[in-house]
Amino acid sequence: MRKMSSGPRSILSAIATLVALAPAALIAPAQAAECQRKDALGTARVLEVDPATYPRVGLKSFPQTLPLRDREVVLTFDDGPTPVVTDKVLTALAAECVRATFFMVGRNAADHPDMVRKVVRLGHTIGYHTWDHPHLNKLSAEQAEANINRGIEAVGMALRGTASTIPATPFFRFPYFESTPELLNHLEKRGIAVFGADFWASDWVRMTPEEELKLLTGRLEAARKGIILLHDPQMRTAEMLPAFLRYLQEHNYHVVHIVPAAMKTVSDRTR
Repeated sequence: MRKMSSGPRSILSAIATLVALAPAALIAPAQAAECQRKDALGTARVLEVDPATYPRVGLKSFPQTLPLRDREVVLTFDDGPTPVVTDKVLTALAAECVRATFFMVGRNAADHPDMVRKVVRLGHTIGYHTWDHPHLNKLSAEQAEANINRGIEAVGMALRGTASTIPATPFFRFPYFESTPELLNHLEKRGIAVFGADFWASDWVRMTPEEELKLLTGRLEAARKGIILLHDPQMRTAEMLPAFLRYLQEHNYHVVHIVPAAMKTVSDRTR
C-alpha cells in the first residue's frame, strides 16, 4: 500500500471500520459500480426479490421461479468460500463485470472470513447454505433449524464480527435441495426466501471444464432462461467460467443480479 499522510489514513481507517460493521445487504450497493469495460458481458439488470412475493423459487424444486425474461440468467454458486478456487471464480466474474449470488456454508465462512468480505466487497449477493451442509431432512426440526442458524451466525461473524440469527440477506438454499414442509414453513415465517434452481452444471460429477461447458450450454439452450446452480469450490467450474461468460455474451444472453427488495447494486437499465 502507498504511504499516506495521517489525515487520509485515519479517514480510510474509519471508513473500513464502518464497512466491516455494515450488514451484507448494505455493503454491496455501496461498492458496486457501472462496468468500465464497454465490451464486457456486464450485469444487464437488478431484480429485487421480496420473500413475501417469492417465498421459494426454482423449477427443479418448486412450481414457481423468478420472473426472468427470455435469455436472462441468474448465476448462483454454492458451498464456498474456498481460497484459490473462489478467487478464480471472482476474477472471472470481475473481468466481465458480472454480479452473482454466493450461498455460503457457515463453516467455510468461519474458516475464511476474508473471502466472505471479498465477495461482498466486489458487489455480489450473499445467501446462506447451513453450517456444514448436512442432509437437513434427516435431522429433527430443532437440529435442522440450529444448523441453519449456526450458518447464518458464522457468515454474520465473518462480515461484522458479531453473530446473529437474523440474516443480512434473506436468501437460503437447502443442501442437496432436501427441504421439508416444516422447514419451508419455518423459513417463510422468518421472511427468508428459499432458492432452488432451474437447471445446473452437474459440476459435482467428475468431468473436464470443456465437458462441463458443453453440458451447461446445452441445458441453457433448452431452458433459455433461469437460475443456474454452480459450485465455486469446484476447480472445473472456475476453469470453465470464463468460456461460459463469453458464450453468454456471444449468444445474446443477459445476466440478472438478484438482491433483497429495495437494495439495488447496479443501474436497472438493460445493457
